[in-house]
Amino acid sequence: MAGGFEELEVYQAARLLRKRVYRLTSRLPEDEKFNLVSQMRRAAVSMTNNIAEGHGSRSWKHNVSYLYRSRGSVCELQDDFNICEDENYFLPDHLNNIRNDTERVLQLINGYIRYLKQRQDATN
Repeated sequence: MAGGFEELEVYQAARLLRKRVYRLTSRLPEDEKFNLVSQMRRAAVSMTNNIAEGHGSRSWKHNVSYLYRSRGSVCELQDDFNICEDENYFLPDHLNNIRNDTERVLQLINGYIRYLKQRQDATN
């Protein structure tokens, strides 16, 4: 699909992060299955879903709005990683790479928002 959301660098990075979140959550304790595991997976799915939905929206404003939601889901994941650390599910060093991934996705989302706004400003 030419020009589809799957070609966006931001989507590709978010998709990889989602995969990592799924792998990480599979290692959480069983008693977190319906709490933290479920919450983290929903946030990871929301992150990529909102990038896709925004790309398919009817205007740049709607696209940006969905990107803000995606960014919120990434921030939610960052807090979930803090919970994993605070509850001693993982050592901080074990979470460093995935935390770096969230920072990269945030940078890409912010860059894409800037790009869309600049493009819109250029057409006005």
